Amino acid sequence: MNITALAEALDTAARDGRPLAGGSGPEDTGEAYAVQKALVARRLARGERLTGFKLGFTSVAKMRQMGVSDLIHGRLTDRMEIPDGGRFDVSRLIHPRVEPEVAFLLGDTLRPGSDLMAAVAAVAPALEVIDSRYDGFRFSLPEVIADNTSAAAYAVGSWSAPGDLGNLGVLLELDGRPAETGSTAAILGHPLRALAAAARLAGELEAGTVILAGAATAAVPLPPGTHVRATVAGLGTVRFTTEEDA
Repeated sequence: MNITALAEALDTAARDGRPLAGGSGPEDTGEAYAVQKALVARRLARGERLTGFKLGFTSVAKMRQMGVSDLIHGRLTDRMEIPDGGRFDVSRLIHPRVEPEVAFLLGDTLRPGSDLMAAVAAVAPALEVIDSRYDGFRFSLPEVIADNTSAAAYAVGSWSAPGDLGNLGVLLELDGRPAETGSTAAILGHPLRALAAAARLAGELEAGTVILAGAATAAVPLPPGTHVRATVAGLGTVRFTTEEDA
């Protein structure tokens, strides 16, 4: 497999909004993360800046569905960030979906074995927009890793001091109507477990990094002209509105 060529193909698919056929990607996770690294490097070469780290498959049920025993991870950049309350152009995306999450802001370097809460400066409700670059949202495990875990965009609400995150109610609304409900307990049983996993998988994450801990509910389709809001009990809300040709 040509790592550089696949990274270029995935990058072009994302920029042009044209999906790739599955079945021609990496065969194992080692190759997949090499493609992801090359893919993110292309974005950085265009002037983007790394801002965060995201986790996937933080639902035990999802891991079982995909036949995996560990999480996957990807990277976030400043061009992916949607301001809270802002507008987001979905016309360039292939088949966007949105899911509510919990975000951590690191105040200190996070490493394996770190005191997790001591490394966290703040927490916030978050929304992640995912958009697989593979046709029909169908992919293998290595393919989704190579595709930077389907990362497309994210929004973070107001930051607050860390507290008990173990079982907070989560509500995802589209145009004021409930779309999904859940709990932060859906994130590996407790979002702090996702934080520990991020330290293990990344090796080291610098202060100022935003970590998306994983979805608290299923993802839902995200059409243009939609007002999206997520509420996490005790943390607050985050929202944005989708549009075309912003």
